[in-house]
Amino acid sequence: MQEIRIGIVEDNRGLRETLEQMVADAPGLTCVCSFSTAEDAIRGVPKFSPDLMLMDIHLPFRSGIECTRRLKDLCPKLQVLILTVYEDSESIFEALKAGASGYLLKRSTPTEILAAIADVIEGGAPMSSQIARQVVGSFQKPSPTLEPEGEPLSERETEVLGYLTKGYSSKEIAEKMSVSINTVKTHLKHIYQKLHVRSRSEILLRFLSAPPGS
Repeated sequence: MQEIRIGIVEDNRGLRETLEQMVADAPGLTCVCSFSTAEDAIRGVPKFSPDLMLMDIHLPFRSGIECTRRLKDLCPKLQVLILTVYEDSESIFEALKAGASGYLLKRSTPTEILAAIADVIEGGAPMSSQIARQVVGSFQKPSPTLEPEGEPLSERETEVLGYLTKGYSSKEIAEKMSVSINTVKTHLKHIYQKLHVRSRSEILLRFLSAPPGS
């Protein structure tokens, strides 16, 4: 099995080294590059070709959001997982718009971070439940059109979509619907296909970008 190549952008040396060690100790992962500034990352990442970057937002000179945007321009297939202390809806929304695939708080445990890395690589969009709910809650009940142009969503798919736009995780959706998490993942796959999106973050972006009452 091919190892997943991880890069890190974090200006705090202690935390950067902790993340490097976490990746080194994890089976199937290897840290191929590590940077303390956005500028160094923008110059260096294309040379190392990581599969996924762990990205801090608060960096000197240029933010992690700007860094994410530039790296996605340079390396479109690169996945970016935001790992930060910021939990305000503006930072979250801007990071998603810049191309981030997920958004975790730094207080997340190593187990949660590693699970999020695996989720992103498999095409998911991990996001702490409190983060997603805060983003959705910052808008006054928008009513965007999320219906597919072709085949309509089934009743169960519509139910899953409703929970998803309220910020519930796949595990929480499974518990609420009394089904297995694999069943939820199957519903999500069909929802993505019908809505012509690739991830949970794209659905949230469409949901949040729609003006109230549209």
